[in-house]
This record gives sequence, structure tokens and C-alpha cells, in this order.
Amino acid sequence: MTVYSSNIGYPRIGEKREWKNALESFWEGTLEEKEFKEELDRLFLEGIRVQKEAGITHIPVGDFSLYDHVLDLLWTFDLVPDRFKNVNKTPLETYYSMARGTDGSEAMTMTKWFNTNYHYIVPEFENVTPSLKENRFLDYWKKAKQKLGVNGKVTLVGPATLVLLGKGYKETEKASWIQRLIPLYQQLLQQLDAEGVEWVSLEEPIFTSPLDQEVWKVIENGYAEIAKSCKNTKLLLQTYYEAVSDYKKVLSLPVDGFGLDFIHDKGETKEQLKKWGFPKGKVLAAGVIDGRNVWKANLTETSAEVKELLNLIDGDLWVQPSSSLLHVPVTAENESLPSFLEGALSFAKEKLGELKALESGIENNTSFKDYDKSFEAFVAAPLRHNHKVQEEIKELAQLKATRPPYELRAKKQQEKLKLPLLPTTTIGSMPQTKEVRRTRLKWRKKQITDAQYEQFIQEMTSRWIDIQEDLGLDVLVHGEFERTDMVEYFGEKLDGMEVTKFGWVQSYGSRCVKPPLIYGDVSLKEPMTVKESIYAQSLTNKPVKGMLTGPVTILNWSFPRHDESKEVVMNQIGLAIRQEVLALEDAGIAIIQIDEPALREGLPLREEEKEGYLKAAAYAFRLSAYGVKDETQIHTHMCYSNFNEIMNTIDDLDADVISIETSRSHGRLLQAFEDFHYEKEIGLGVYDIHSPQIPNEEDIISNIRASLRVLDEKQFWVNPDCGLKTRKEEEAIKSLQVLVKATKKYRASLIVEA
Repeated sequence: MTVYSSNIGYPRIGEKREWKNALESFWEGTLEEKEFKEELDRLFLEGIRVQKEAGITHIPVGDFSLYDHVLDLLWTFDLVPDRFKNVNKTPLETYYSMARGTDGSEAMTMTKWFNTNYHYIVPEFENVTPSLKENRFLDYWKKAKQKLGVNGKVTLVGPATLVLLGKGYKETEKASWIQRLIPLYQQLLQQLDAEGVEWVSLEEPIFTSPLDQEVWKVIENGYAEIAKSCKNTKLLLQTYYEAVSDYKKVLSLPVDGFGLDFIHDKGETKEQLKKWGFPKGKVLAAGVIDGRNVWKANLTETSAEVKELLNLIDGDLWVQPSSSLLHVPVTAENESLPSFLEGALSFAKEKLGELKALESGIENNTSFKDYDKSFEAFVAAPLRHNHKVQEEIKELAQLKATRPPYELRAKKQQEKLKLPLLPTTTIGSMPQTKEVRRTRLKWRKKQITDAQYEQFIQEMTSRWIDIQEDLGLDVLVHGEFERTDMVEYFGEKLDGMEVTKFGWVQSYGSRCVKPPLIYGDVSLKEPMTVKESIYAQSLTNKPVKGMLTGPVTILNWSFPRHDESKEVVMNQIGLAIRQEVLALEDAGIAIIQIDEPALREGLPLREEEKEGYLKAAAYAFRLSAYGVKDETQIHTHMCYSNFNEIMNTIDDLDADVISIETSRSHGRLLQAFEDFHYEKEIGLGVYDIHSPQIPNEEDIISNIRASLRVLDEKQFWVNPDCGLKTRKEEEAIKSLQVLVKATKKYRASLIVEA
């Protein structure tokens, strides 16, 4: 038995987000297709080179993408919906139109990849005829082999996960669609096998969820057929994010190795292994380094874990991350952080070093005590502990954090706000132009003074208050021009949190976020948003929403501390946000929005664990608004998740108004309201802000009309499906003009009917 190092996936964005810049330059037409492809090839090879120089034995190929790895597979199998098959478009234009929409063709649905903040393009299986169109995986493998001499481990999403995460088929057709795709996987693998590919990893994270017997039968037969396609190529079945749901069935599949998560499995995987054993002579690819968090591993403890696993198997063992390193920043080399934090961090590049150290250290029986010293010093750092916050958390055991009945609140709020039928608003952020980003950078570099920067922010706020009034919106926002990101901004201002300089992570497409580090007990230092909100409200007689990010989202979109429960950290953040909410209310802000777009993505994959998380999440949200007056209207916002299964939790948040993204999945969410009677106010996003296309007035009216079939007109708000930060000013203004015009037209028709 031998220990080797392996990786599942590496960040594709580049150390300075070069990948993002290339995509956006190509979309804007400032980078030609030839130069664009050359730049992406360079970034792909750079990632391979870094892993090769780190000494990783099994380097993944196929994790790199032009947009999204699921979309790449849809393109490979020609699962391209008819609406994108425009003969006048180049293949690359068609590929990106699937993700971004074009010429009146609605983009494909985008949603969260399992319980992460990465978004994938949802496969559509309606009116498509799959075939092996283009083998990009083989192309990447050849480039790595020819340019760098790396015989990479080709990785792609497996057939069960691809189908079961898709839509466009009846429930009874799931198994048949998996069966239908098996021959395509066979063809693809035969091409890889013929070229000399040594390993192919089929990623099946769907195996962490229970599957019905009919589906399992097709999976078993399908993998038997897939295995026959490979004469020399070996197959690894890769799972991650939790323990597999049916260990015995998964490990009976005819492959050469199994990738299992030993970090986020809550200890279950090792217990399964001890109880049921491991197939003789097969590879165990053990996820023993956290692929989703940024704290250094304790290699003394990890090496002991690996040695224990070696005693439980009869075959080679690969040490690898628990999941793709797509979920962490590229490298900590360029960071400048407080000294107690610097020795505690391990980003993607550093995790490669940990894997190699384990590989060689176990072989040579090396001590890891010196490596572990810096993290031990971090754990003991006094700055991580706030005894006042800890006492406040203990006192919450007796607090339910509930408000008076909604009916009472709603009456008082309408008396105060006097909003029209179908009130119009936006989600919060307005376009962050190059001028905004450039001015913020000058301020950070101290090239302009604090006063100059504040004046600029006020000028932008004033300009967009005027624009919103001219458009005729009913409830305005200040635009968030002072904020980089809806979580990073608060990470800079809360105690117990720290932000990085280059810690970017891909969220969707070219959109990257910089998750803060939660290193200790969280508390509020001073008001964070009050000054900007007061200024914006002073410019208009219309209500301006105070804009905050909620405790669940701040937790889920940060890298949390390793030594405290999610529930405790959420409540610490909830108490801090509550102080800000009460300060906004005291300042005269009548509507306060506490965004929770990440509520669902923290949902455990196991059914039996979901209820506990959802109750804790709802409590943390209610805690953040606890104590406000009845007249103060609390809003929240959620986006890009499947909300149908958590309607009870959405109701349990007890927000007065909730806005939900539905532009790419309008019909499916409306079905939930047919079954669940929702009494509070709600806005179902009526157009997709992530597409550059200007919405059509009739489409917005159609979305409003469809919504009012299941919701009362007195409940309904009209809004885009998400913030407008990433849109150009012209796109945002034109889209909002259409939104207001469509709403007024529909509002008038309701009055006439009445």
C-alpha cells in the first residue's frame, strides 16, 4: 500500500482574477476570440504548472472551464436547448448565450451547487437530442500532456448527478434519462482511453442523498457499461460535501477507486468503512484536507487519521482535499493580515503543500509539530475571544425573538408608508461603474482623503436617488456605492472578522466574491450603515430602505471559524445586526432590508439534519430584527436557490416583505404558493438582472399576472430578481423604466376592473 497526493479541482480564476477579466473583456468585445482563447489556455496551464511544481501525483484536468463545469458537459453532450441554436452565432457565442441569455432567449436556470455558494447552470432535458458533440476534456488533457508532460486525471460530472440536478423531465423519467446518457459517457471514455489517459474521475456528489431503487438499478447497470468502455483507463468515483447515503451500494460499483469526504461527513465515512469494509485492491481517495475552508490543517492529527485509514484498506490511498479547491482563494502569498492570522491560513496553493507534506511525511514518518505551531498560536490568541458576547449568547436560551402578529404590523406600516398597490422597488445595489471602483481604489491607496471619498459617495447616492424618483419607483435605495460586496463590507466593520486583499472565489460565471474570515467572537464596533442611510433619506420624501446583510448569509458567505458551531456564530452575528437595525430605526429609517440570499445553501444534504439548521437560521434572522417597532417594515431577499421545499422556514422568518429571485424559475416557485398559503407581502423577481438583455414589458406583465394567480394583489411587490451592481448604468435604467411602465399599466388595469 502506497500513499499518493491527489487534487479534485483547482481555482480557475487566477491569482488576480485574470480569468474574470478575460471573460468580461471578451463579452464586451474588447478582446478578440483568438486572444481570449489563448489567455484562457495560459490560465489553464498555469494552474496545472502550480500543481505539478507542488509535487501532486494526480492532477485534475477538466475542472477548468470557460464558464461552468456543468455547462461544459451540457455542451459536450449537445444538451443545448433549441432557443440557443442560432445558425448566425459562433459556437462560443452559443455557449455563453446559454448562461447569459441573448436576443430574447431566456438564459438557462442558475442555482447553487449543493450546499455551496458556487452556482451551476441547470441542465434542461426537454426537447433535446443528446450526442457527443465536442470532447473538451480530451482537449484539456492533451494540452497538459503536450505542454507540461502531465498525464492528468480527467474529471467530469457523472451521469447520475448530471441528470438528477436537471429539469425538463417527469419524475418517472429520471432513470431513463440516466440510461440515455450512458452511451455518451462510454464514447467519451473510449476517446480518452485511446489517447492513454490513466485515470478518469466521475464526480457523483448526488450519492450523498438517498436515491430510489429504480434509479439505483440504472446507475448500477450504467456503471457496468461505462467500465467496459475502458481497456486501460481506470475509473475513480468521486463524492464530496457529506458521507455517501448508501455506502454499500456506492462501493459495489465496478470502478477502480472511490473518493470520499472525511472532513464534512461528521465522522460517518470512517464508521461506514469500519462497519462495511473497503473493496480489496481498490484506491481510497481520502478527502482529509478541508477543501471549503481556509484554515491550516493540523497535520499531526491528519497524518494519524491517514495512518488509521491505511490500516482499514488493502490498496493504495490518495490524500486529497474534501472537495474541489474551487471553493477557496488561490493563494495566501500576497496577503497582508494581522500577524496572529498570517500563520493560520491555507488557501488552494498552500493546501497543495499540505497534501504533498502528508504524502512524503507519512512515507518518511516525519513529525509535523513545527508546521502545527503557527496554528496552535492562532487558536490561543486573546483577540479571538469576547466574553461579553459569550455571555449574551448564553442569555438567548430564554428568548424566542418574536414580534407581534403580522396583521397588526401590516396595518400600522401601511398607515405610515401609504404605498400604492403593487409597490415597485429594487433589491438594493445600483451599478458599480469603473468610476466607482476606481475612486474606491484611490481611497484605499490614500490617494484621496476620507472627506473626498465620502463626498464622492454622496454625489453617487444623490444622483441615483434622483434617477429612481424620475423613474417613478415607490421605495428607493441608496445604491450601496460605498460597498464592495454585501458580505465583505460587513466583514470589514465587525469585530471577530477580517477581510483579505486577494481572497477571491468564483460565485457564478465571472462573478467573484471575497469571503471574510470569521476568526473569533463577532460583535458590532460602531454603526456601519446609518450615516449613508440618513443622507439618502434626507434627499427624498419617498421611503429609502436601510440595507443590511443577514446573519445566515454573512456566515455562509464567509470562511467560518473552525472551533464553534454554526448556530452560535449565526446568533453572534444576529445580535450585532440587531444593534444596527435599532440604530437605523432610531435614525428614522422606516424600511429596513436584511438580506438572506444564502439561507438555503447552508442546508445540510441529509434530510434528518435539515430541520435543525432551518430552525436555527430562522431564529438568527428573527433575532436580527427583534425589538423594532410595529411600524418599521422589515424586508429580506433571497436568490438563486430552490425555495419550494423551505416555504415553512420562509414564513418562519416573519419578515414583513420578502423578495425572491424567480425570473429563471418563475413557474416552479409559483407552484409552491399554490400549496402553501403565504399571508405576508412578497416580490417575485420579474426579470433576470444577470442577463444583459433589457426585459420586455409584456414579459414583466406576464410574470406579474402569473404571480397574482396564486398571490393576492395587496401582497405583491414588483422588483428585479437581484441587485443591479453588476449591470451597466444604461442597462439598469432602461430595465427599470420597463419595470415601472409595466407595473403602472397593470396597476391601472386592476383599478379599472375594480
